[in-house]
Amino acid sequence: IVTSGAWSSYPAASILAALKTENPNRDDQTLMLGDIAAKAVKQGKASVIKLVRDKMSEDKVEGLAESLTSGRWTHDYAITVAEARAMGLNVGTDLPREVYALMDLYPQAAQRRPSVEYLPTPHGPVRPKR
Repeated sequence: IVTSGAWSSYPAASILAALKTENPNRDDQTLMLGDIAAKAVKQGKASVIKLVRDKMSEDKVEGLAESLTSGRWTHDYAITVAEARAMGLNVGTDLPREVYALMDLYPQAAQRRPSVEYLPTPHGPVRPKR
């Protein structure tokens, strides 16, 4: 996610996709967001590679990094255990009861679809219309 000033956050992959569309009226802020988005994706890929490079083959590491940073899913999409395993991740579902007890201390509002739990980013004033 790229945070643009005090008013909004956008998925980096979506900014990069938008920049592929021809638009002669694109402003400097959009171009700067694109630069930041490209850096965010690059940093995300580097983080994935660093975390798993000693756990799977190099070609699988690259594929996993691409899958997780390409914008295939929205940021609130909950990757299932089966999907994670299909990506080559060694995941388990056996968690100690203490983990569930800790999670119960931080209830989240009901979602319309399954999601991950997160702390929302702070939101500032809405950008004025031109």
